[in-house]
Parts: sequence; C-alpha cells; structure tokens
Amino acid sequence: MSTITRSFVDEALSKVPAVTFGFWIIKIACTTLGETGGDWVTMSLNLGYLAGTLIFLACFVVLVSAQIRAQRFYPWLYWATIVATTTLGTTLADFCDRSLGVGYPGGVSIILLLLVASLALWYRVEGTVSIESVATPRVEWFYWITILFSQTLGTALGDWVAGEDRGGLGVGYEFGAAIFGASLVIVGLLWLWPRVSRTALFWFAFVLTRPLGATLGDLLDKPVADGGLQFSRLYASVLLVIFIVGCIVVLPQRAARRAQNA
Repeated sequence: MSTITRSFVDEALSKVPAVTFGFWIIKIACTTLGETGGDWVTMSLNLGYLAGTLIFLACFVVLVSAQIRAQRFYPWLYWATIVATTTLGTTLADFCDRSLGVGYPGGVSIILLLLVASLALWYRVEGTVSIESVATPRVEWFYWITILFSQTLGTALGDWVAGEDRGGLGVGYEFGAAIFGASLVIVGLLWLWPRVSRTALFWFAFVLTRPLGATLGDLLDKPVADGGLQFSRLYASVLLVIFIVGCIVVLPQRAARRAQNA
C-alpha cells in the first residue's frame, strides 16, 4: 500500500477531528454554550442540578453511542457530542460544588481525582492516552469519559477562580477569562518546544478551554451586580449555537490522522 493510500485510510478510520486553530475556536464556543445552556436548564427553567444532570446524561449517552457506531468522522455529530459533554459537565460541577455542599475547592478536588483516574485507567489498559489512538470502541469510551471529566473540571475551575462564595477566589469573570486565556497562550508557546509531550499539552489545553468558556458564559448571563452582562441565558445560547454552526460550515473540518500502530 502506498504512503498516500495509507494516509487516506488512516484519516478515513479516524472519527475525531484534526487539532487545528479552528478546532480550538469551536471548542471554546461549545464550552461557553455548555455554561449558558446548562444554566438555562437548571436555573432559568428551575429544574435543579440533579434533574439537569440526568437530562444531559441521557443526551451524552445517546450521542456518544451514535459517535461510536458511526463509521467515519461526522463534524455535526462530533461537535454535538462535545456540546453534550459541556452541558453535562456544567451541571455535574454545579451539583458537586453546591448540592453536595463541598464548595468550589472540594468540587475541584473531587473532579480532578476523577479525571486523573480516567487517564490512568486509559493509560493502563491501552498504554497511551493520545487522541491518535482513538480507533476502537473501547478507546472511544475512554476518550469521551475523559473529555466529560475534563469539561467538568474546567467548569469547576472557572467557578472557583471567578466566584466569591463557596470558597471561591473572587477574581471576577473578566479577570478569570484573562487568566485562563493567558494560560492557554503559555500552552501554545510550549507547543513550539519539541521536547514537551504533545499529548500532555493537548489535555492541558482541553481542560483550560473549559474554564475560559465557563467564565465567558458567566460574563454573558450573570447579573450586572455580580460582574456579568445579564444577557438572557436562552438568547445567549441561541447566538452561540448560530456561531458554532457558522464555524463548522466555514472552518475546515477533517478527520485526524490515526496512529499507524493504533
């Protein structure tokens, strides 16, 4: 098999997108939507964190199952599944922080342990946590569960840094977004250093984009008295959906190249 043919086959078998600048733009928008959409269901509709978590958990299971059954990379399905992880991550983080009464530091600690456990189990079973290894149903489940915990951790981190109650650091939504944005810039600069693990940088960036989106989402829909712009959660969510759809249409979407030994 020629090199060109092998590359085509590897890309065709991959069901996750190539990590490009456009990937991160859509990811941040999806995480912001997860914050506004999750808050709309749990707060604006007054369903509560437990009911919201159960609703988004059902959506998560259905979409991940569809993603795993798919034969190739479908951008609409992939990003819908990402949105499901961000909304579920929002309600899970809020449930840990508030309903369990452990506060932001306790919620961050619990979710961090879950993320580390997910990555450790994935590595123990497969020998790698690289996205290039996402080529079998078992690895896909590891991938999506790890993404869910990373989204949940990002939400909890954003609330901890920006919030003033429940043990929060109280830096505010604008400064919180600036802190996480600067952290992503540092990760981007480290990407230029060949000796740093690309896999580690990917997961650091994936986690950091979530609190950036969380603080941006809170900035949009929280009351002015709390440092937000007090936009309607529903309208903010609709605008974000339109933006994400536009990005998927305009920005290049292609499957990532699967590792040859995956």
